Amino acid sequence: MAYDEYLEERVNNVLNERHVQFDARKMMGGLIYVVDEKMCFGIVKDELMVRVGIDAYPELIEREREGARSMDFTKRPMNGFFYVAPEGFDFESDLEFWIQKALDFNPFAVATKSKKKKK
Repeated sequence: MAYDEYLEERVNNVLNERHVQFDARKMMGGLIYVVDEKMCFGIVKDELMVRVGIDAYPELIEREREGARSMDFTKRPMNGFFYVAPEGFDFESDLEFWIQKALDFNPFAVATKSKKKKK
């Protein structure tokens, strides 16, 4: 699994400075950050994937000129999710902006139910 380890370090620093408890899991071809047992955001290759919810989506789609675009992991846009290219978070304030948007939505996100393992 290849993902930007420097971006991982930057993200971890932001979360630690804010005293956010998180779990980082390798999945979906990258690194996913789980907060309160819900997928919050992640790193896919050198991009940031953020879960912001459908209410914030219209406002944030305008930031497309700053490296953000609809997440199209399955070749269909997923409302409420964005990919942010490196130019969209090259400044720490931009990275903090996107992380905060994902953290703001997290309390309203629905946790994925764990699948029971077959015996």
